[in-house]
Amino acid sequence: MKSKYTINVSRHFRVSFIFRSHYFVLIDNLVYTGDRRNRRSFMTRYTFSNGVTVPKIGFGTWQIPDGEVTYGAVSYALEAGYRHIDTAQIYGNEASVGRAIADSGLAREDIFLTTKVWNDKIGYEDTLASVEESMQKLQVDYLDLLLIHWPNPKAVRDSIGWKERNAQVWKALEELYRAGKVKVIGVSNFMEHHLEALLETAEIIPMANQIMLAPGTPQSELVAYCKAKGILLEAYSPFGTGSLFQSQEAADLAKEAGCSVAQLALAWSLDKGFLPLPKSTSPENIKANLEIDGLAISPTAVAKLDKLEGVKGRLDPDQAEF
Repeated sequence: MKSKYTINVSRHFRVSFIFRSHYFVLIDNLVYTGDRRNRRSFMTRYTFSNGVTVPKIGFGTWQIPDGEVTYGAVSYALEAGYRHIDTAQIYGNEASVGRAIADSGLAREDIFLTTKVWNDKIGYEDTLASVEESMQKLQVDYLDLLLIHWPNPKAVRDSIGWKERNAQVWKALEELYRAGKVKVIGVSNFMEHHLEALLETAEIIPMANQIMLAPGTPQSELVAYCKAKGILLEAYSPFGTGSLFQSQEAADLAKEAGCSVAQLALAWSLDKGFLPLPKSTSPENIKANLEIDGLAISPTAVAKLDKLEGVKGRLDPDQAEF
């Protein structure tokens, strides 16, 4: 018995699945075959301070529209070999991410799943309630990684203040961690002063900090601080929100390395010990972003990428208008 499901994801690609023990996926005339029961990711892993491991590259879903586009992109990413999916409450696509994971045929324990608590959650109870809602949308009974999305929401700057808000939200994350509903807890967009304030009341040190890290935006001081605390750095917008592709110097360095600019940026990130989260809705790019095993860039190229000019995308978390 078999059933066929076809979706037109976007103008970029069309995906057809045959759900049974063996499968094929037809995407722009590329055919991938295999056995669902035997699929395993080939990616190496990082280890968090509590011993939990995570694939070194994740698939980001920021700004991927909810519905068929997110469903198709995440479905293809999983077929291509990604086992680490990153979403957030504010992205509005948790339900589609969850549906793609549920339909993938992969065991839950084979997928590392992240979501983030949004800025409108300012207390212990509403944080707990929002995480339960996220898990329902994602169709899971636990999360691998849960993050506080931003440290200083605009809504609290004139009320309880960011320090008290973060302390309350973090208390909820600690409770979820102790209850086994979350395997790893951390933060996102936190600078050193935000982390220092959080550690005044935290019982558990954050295990991850997801920040904007790309060539030209190495955030060296914050990175050094986090590494000294045993906090793993995740790199969102590893291509500088696309601005990296406008750099002739980056193009020249990629040519020298025999790879694409995107692959160069991801290799730079891994060289730094970061965990990059590339995003794409193009099947070709989704697949290519994972094909960097064995790609090494020279120390000279790394130094040039550190100082690259014109890379955009980093926001000041204390001035952001949300």
